[in-house]
Amino acid sequence: MDARSMWLYRLYYSNTCQWILSFTIFLILFLAFIETPSSLTSTADVRYRSPPWDPPCGLTESIEGLCLLVFVADVSVKSYLVGWAQFQKNLWLLAYMVVLVVSLMDWIVSLGLVCQEPLRIRRLLRPFFLMQNSSMMKKTLKCIRSSLPEMASVMLLLALHLCVFTMFGMLLFTGEKQDHGQDRERLIYFRNLPEALTSLLVLLTTANNPDVMTPAYSRNRAYAIFFIVFTLIGSLFLMNLLTAIIYNQFRGYLMKSFQTSLFRRRLGARAAYEVLSKTAEGEAHPQRVGVKPQDFLQVLQKVQLDSAHKQAIVEKVCSYGDDLLSADEFQKLFNEFDKRVIKEHPPRPEYGSPFLQSAQFLFSHRYFDYLGNFIALGNLVSVSVFLVMDADVLPEDRDDFVLGILNCVFILYYVLELLLKVFALGLPGYLSYSSNLFDGLLTVVLLVLEISTLAVYRFPHPGWKPEMLGLLSLWDMARLVNMLIVFRFLRIIPSMKLMAVVASTILDLIKNMRAFGGILVVVYYVFAIMGINLFRGVVVAPPGNGSLAPDNSSAPCGSFEQLEYWANNFDDFAAALITLWNVMVVNNWQVFLDAYRRYSGPWSKLYFVLWWLVSSVIWVNLFLALILEHFLHKWDRRTHLQSLAGDQETSYQMSVELLFRCMIEEGASAWPLQGGRVRQGGVGGRASSVTLMLSTSCRHLAALLQP
Repeated sequence: MDARSMWLYRLYYSNTCQWILSFTIFLILFLAFIETPSSLTSTADVRYRSPPWDPPCGLTESIEGLCLLVFVADVSVKSYLVGWAQFQKNLWLLAYMVVLVVSLMDWIVSLGLVCQEPLRIRRLLRPFFLMQNSSMMKKTLKCIRSSLPEMASVMLLLALHLCVFTMFGMLLFTGEKQDHGQDRERLIYFRNLPEALTSLLVLLTTANNPDVMTPAYSRNRAYAIFFIVFTLIGSLFLMNLLTAIIYNQFRGYLMKSFQTSLFRRRLGARAAYEVLSKTAEGEAHPQRVGVKPQDFLQVLQKVQLDSAHKQAIVEKVCSYGDDLLSADEFQKLFNEFDKRVIKEHPPRPEYGSPFLQSAQFLFSHRYFDYLGNFIALGNLVSVSVFLVMDADVLPEDRDDFVLGILNCVFILYYVLELLLKVFALGLPGYLSYSSNLFDGLLTVVLLVLEISTLAVYRFPHPGWKPEMLGLLSLWDMARLVNMLIVFRFLRIIPSMKLMAVVASTILDLIKNMRAFGGILVVVYYVFAIMGINLFRGVVVAPPGNGSLAPDNSSAPCGSFEQLEYWANNFDDFAAALITLWNVMVVNNWQVFLDAYRRYSGPWSKLYFVLWWLVSSVIWVNLFLALILEHFLHKWDRRTHLQSLAGDQETSYQMSVELLFRCMIEEGASAWPLQGGRVRQGGVGGRASSVTLMLSTSCRHLAALLQP
């Protein structure tokens, strides 16, 4: 806790250093798009793809070497700050060191072999740099790990379910006496054990339903019972049971994790209180212990904090007056960090004329917004009507005279609306609304396109028909941009309660998707690199390098070749990501299983099934658990942070941590000390260790506050 260490600590967690670290992580992950095999081609289709650009040896390796040096500095600073004893206990830091050593060794091998090595192990390790830099991603991974035993039990039931019905299906469709329907079922879907198991696994995702049932069902309707029972047990019962388990484990583990975080937070606040507290003597406050507001504000000025939160805390401290802050009041100050204070809009301009005041009131009223939405609706209806009317008319026979006049009228109204709102709200007030920013930008773009259209094609007249110059004409571009007016109707969402709940849930999900999106990036990255190493070059263009004819009997109906899925390959990183996405959606994923079985071997099914388990089963259900928790919390109005919303004028916006705050027990751990002694009954039975932790926190904070 010396001055040098504290300086290094503050420097490491400064915005500049953290931005450099985040950019380095992004850069090393992005290298996969440009290093060999490069994704810098216009198409991934093996029939039309041009030879990709291969960077010279040493170009991407130099960038990667600089990134690895930044990571070496990062782990060195972290190790120095936490100390050797803590470093030995921290598995993430130890793994960080191992990954860096392996990556550097593999990097040196690449340079020694002049970038001709067949396998780059360090590419598989790159996502680790993203995971170790996010505490929320670590918590999510621990949540998944804690859910594995329960998920394994359901997986075992699924495997048993698949095996039993596979055996039963093979016996049912491979008997001695077979009719035509049974024979087709056997030859297509139950030819052998691996094919039968694959067919039923795909049926578990309903991707090949009712194709897998049709041959036998068309012969005898009783065969439908086999497939219906299999789908009911597997898809509707076991898969949904797996979703419930993941949701329960996700919710329980995160709540436990945030309970621990709250305990540490309360302990740190208590340590700060012990350091800053003083005893006031006098008749008004005999022997009262508390923190002087002046001392607190002096410390606050040294804290790296955004201005909105700092201002909110200053106002909260000033509201208590000049009296000493009690322990409870001091603790409540830290609740301001949970608030995202909505900034006030700038004051409107003041006009002296009664006429201008009336006009300002009129054009700033919400009914003026309703009028604008109504005009925008008319704009969309007119464009839609003309699209329907011109659907069967050849482009050279169309007459855009009426639509051109209407488009001019609507754009003139949007410009007039913009000017009137600026008059009523003032330019700062107009720009303070995000909806106005969108409308203003859209209006400016439409105005520029309309002026350019009139300059090139002149004013609309009977028989007016703008010519296409390049990919789109200016007229078509204006119509496309005009369709963005539909987003104006998002303003009506707050006035509809049910829709507002759904919309706020979506917004909160977007704001708190970094950890879950990071997990998805990690699994996509790892599987894409694995796919490139396993399947690069196995999909080869057909003879003649052209599209197969529809009547070509060599391509079975519904096959990879007949559907022209040639762009779904693992020849480069971008193509691998798209292929994995298509498999994750599980629509027609049996086509990929069959194609890569023929191109590379039956073992390829293990790769795609494993990807299905990780992406569609685990991650999608984890994402569903997050959606459920957000929506249920929004729907139950009684859980809207009543303990934190003591001041009604401040609005709260949900974060992942705050989702569970209403269910977290404060207990005795919030302020475990009274009169300098330990009060029993802390969270998780840890009150006996509070004295040591508190004394350590007080020493650290005292060193932090020293000039």
